[in-house]
Amino acid sequence: MTSADTTVLRVAGRPVARYVTRPELSARLSPRPYLHPVTTLSGVSVTELSPADHPHHLGVGVAVPDVEGHNFWGGRTFVRDQGPTELANHGAQRHVAFQLRDPDGFVEELRWVAGGTEVLRERRTVAATALTDTAWALDFTFALTNPTATPLTIGSPATNGRPGAAYGGFFWRARKEATAPDVFTPGAEGEAAVHGRAADWLALAGSSWTLVFAGATDATRRDPWFVRTAEYPGVGSSLAHDARLPVAPGDTLVRRVVTVVADGRLDRGEAAALIRKAVTP
Repeated sequence: MTSADTTVLRVAGRPVARYVTRPELSARLSPRPYLHPVTTLSGVSVTELSPADHPHHLGVGVAVPDVEGHNFWGGRTFVRDQGPTELANHGAQRHVAFQLRDPDGFVEELRWVAGGTEVLRERRTVAATALTDTAWALDFTFALTNPTATPLTIGSPATNGRPGAAYGGFFWRARKEATAPDVFTPGAEGEAAVHGRAADWLALAGSSWTLVFAGATDATRRDPWFVRTAEYPGVGSSLAHDARLPVAPGDTLVRRVVTVVADGRLDRGEAAALIRKAVTP
């Protein structure tokens, strides 16, 4: 089913993701388009929307807590020497139009607006691709352009003084289960070992599903992974890990993350083979 505000992505005729372009959300949640539910081919949901622990976590999308002081993540803002603080600084990502919309993907234009001003302009490209009878891939690219006449910078709680909290960019809030998921990369395992480090790919394995994330451009591969498993299951690619990221007037930054969505618990070899198949042109 497709409507003006909702698009359903399909793989081999099966619905695997619902994309909401104009969600009705409070300003405090930094309203933005999102994918939810995202499911495996057998129908197991692997995302959560506005969970009780973090109501501003909205399935799969792009969320940035600090764009020149504007909050496009939702919730409180981390203020240096003060901590998490409620501020009236929330922005919104506004859907403008689809340049292309097919059953297996779309190209979308968005405007990031805060305080009545357009802060960023985005072109988002999303595609769903079949891999095997039990796995498919979500290819997610976002290009952010500074449309203003002045330089801007993108930050994170980490760059604002909170160690280990470099979230902001592509983010996937995964399904929370009774037991925390396992997480591993080609050379490490466990949240402490993979969080805040770059890796060719990273896998999150739940009770009956596995997500395998990979940066698909050189710039994306250089971004460290933001990972949570114990507190909640979530994976992101950090735009501003240890320093603010500048975007000059008229410049565009591009990031592309490909995610394998698989039924079952994959081991390291299976995860590597599937993500290689998903990312290889």
